Amino acid sequence: RWRNLLVSFAHSVLAGLWALFSLWHSPELLSDIQDGYSVSGHLLVCFSSGYFIHDTLDIIFNHQSRSSWEYLVHHAMAISAFVSLIVTGRFLVAAVLLLLVEVSNIFLTVRMLLKMSNVPSPALYEANKYINLVMYFAFRLAPQAYLTWYFLRYVEVQGQGAFLAANLLLLDAMILMYFSRLLRSDFFPSLRKGSAGRDVDGEKFLID
Repeated sequence: RWRNLLVSFAHSVLAGLWALFSLWHSPELLSDIQDGYSVSGHLLVCFSSGYFIHDTLDIIFNHQSRSSWEYLVHHAMAISAFVSLIVTGRFLVAAVLLLLVEVSNIFLTVRMLLKMSNVPSPALYEANKYINLVMYFAFRLAPQAYLTWYFLRYVEVQGQGAFLAANLLLLDAMILMYFSRLLRSDFFPSLRKGSAGRDVDGEKFLID
């Protein structure tokens, strides 16, 4: 689990900073989400697709499929969407915007590592808890909300557009569910036990 989290952390740092750099270096991409293109953005989507494939295989080969099925669903959605973008060359800007979520994942992973290490540093955990919340809004909820609005308003609902819009809507539901679990765990600890008595702190789905 440590190895898996450290690989996830490395991907979050690289992909998050890469997405920020791509948009900073080519801000004109934001004016053409459907057909905008950059070599950097294309390579970023390829890189992240490779990570999702690697992590999927890691979960399966380590016999964690049953406990991490939500994670596998998320990865299947990401891989199928990203492969379609790589093949067609369209909507790459949308993928780069979505990969801003990796900036948020840096702090989610730090949260998990602090919990697993059992280091007596409540001040560090408390600081990360609030930074994590801000980053969740800025780099996960905000880009997701903007892209959902954009697809529903401007993208023709057929072919690849319909497929990606369906993926976005499913991801919306998952993100809101994960957000509610995170809030219960870090800000409403009296509700941290799930209906089946499961402690959500240790769930891997809080990473991605």
